[in-house]
Amino acid sequence: MTSENSSADDARQVWDVVVVGAGPAGASAAYAAAVAGRRVLLLEKAELPRYKTCGGGIIGPSRDSLPPGFELPFRDRVHAVTFSHNGRFTRTRRSKQMLFGLINRSEFDQQLVEHAQKAGAELRTGVTVQRVEQHGSAVPDRRTVAVVLQGGETVLAHAVVGADGSASRIGAHVGVKLDQVDLGLEAEIPVPETVAEDWKGRVLIDWGPMPGSYGWVFPKGDTLTVGVISARGEGAATKRYLEDFIARLGLAGFEPSISSGHLTRCRADDSPLSRGRVLVCGDAAGLLEPWTREGISFALRSGRLAGEWAVRIAEAHDAVDTRRQALNYAFAIKAGLGVEMSVGKRLLLMFERRPGLFHAALTGFRPAWRAFMEITRGSTSLGEIVRGRPMAQRVLAALDRRVGLAGAADAADGEAGDRREGAGEAGA
Repeated sequence: MTSENSSADDARQVWDVVVVGAGPAGASAAYAAAVAGRRVLLLEKAELPRYKTCGGGIIGPSRDSLPPGFELPFRDRVHAVTFSHNGRFTRTRRSKQMLFGLINRSEFDQQLVEHAQKAGAELRTGVTVQRVEQHGSAVPDRRTVAVVLQGGETVLAHAVVGADGSASRIGAHVGVKLDQVDLGLEAEIPVPETVAEDWKGRVLIDWGPMPGSYGWVFPKGDTLTVGVISARGEGAATKRYLEDFIARLGLAGFEPSISSGHLTRCRADDSPLSRGRVLVCGDAAGLLEPWTREGISFALRSGRLAGEWAVRIAEAHDAVDTRRQALNYAFAIKAGLGVEMSVGKRLLLMFERRPGLFHAALTGFRPAWRAFMEITRGSTSLGEIVRGRPMAQRVLAALDRRVGLAGAADAADGEAGDRREGAGEAGA
């Protein structure tokens, strides 16, 4: 069902849904719309398969969001997690059941696209979308959106889904607003069999030296994916953290096959998810878990919802019905993923202030470890834990109070410092 990148037919027809970006969000959206029997075109600027900077952890919500019959290309299955706090206080916790699986994004994304194609979606690769237009000479009527490609070609659709990543052109059209941007650095390190065997079935999570930062080691057969993430603006410190992290692990002597970086962007609470007949999902919408920056499950879930509501928008005959369906999509996102993001933002703020508390809880407090296991397996979520468990509510409230007190103290210290600095300048 794959187009040979020949566009003569495309220019003469109007697709029901055009999806921009063939990552997990886009492939899920294309699959959902195609399964509903609609004519779907999936556009991707790269040639597939392609490498993506990503740890590649597949947790329960991701597995639950895959198409029927999807066989995950696991490189490893995780039963143990080693936690450390900036290289110290190391402790390993184990589970009899698999916590989560590890994949390479190139293989995973390719399989998702193939499932979308089998459902009826058509794929065009090697094409770059410049912009979308919902008014003007390129748009034949109010039920149509023009997707303008590099070189001037125009593709027409009754609905468009933007899934073109964290630097999304479609997101810019919609007006996506971001309030958290982080820098992730990653190295794919081939290792000898003896080293690979030591890591088999076990990952490492290290709470890092900068506020909100952490590092990870994910084993994938004969390769270790080693990465760190921290707030943007700490580029030099983040690079040093990765170098020190790799050296501390005894991996500095192995040459990485790939070294890469990536910005993750998290939406503001009032950021729009649609504009007219255009929806955004996944990274293009800034949808990810703010504390861990986990994005695959958010991409799969929001992509599926975007595909389902794009079908409804494609069928809408006027602006009122289009707006109604877009609002329903936004409500579905906010009622599920939005709640998880809200809790994640609170956890990130606390983690930035008191990473030692998180380390102590996960390594020494059984309910915290149990919650971690349940979330990764998909039997619950951050939102469900906070809504349904009084103990979690009390713990979160207590942490909120501690962070609030710490924040007030930090603010007072900052004001005192400003006053001291001002007095010094006056004295000079």
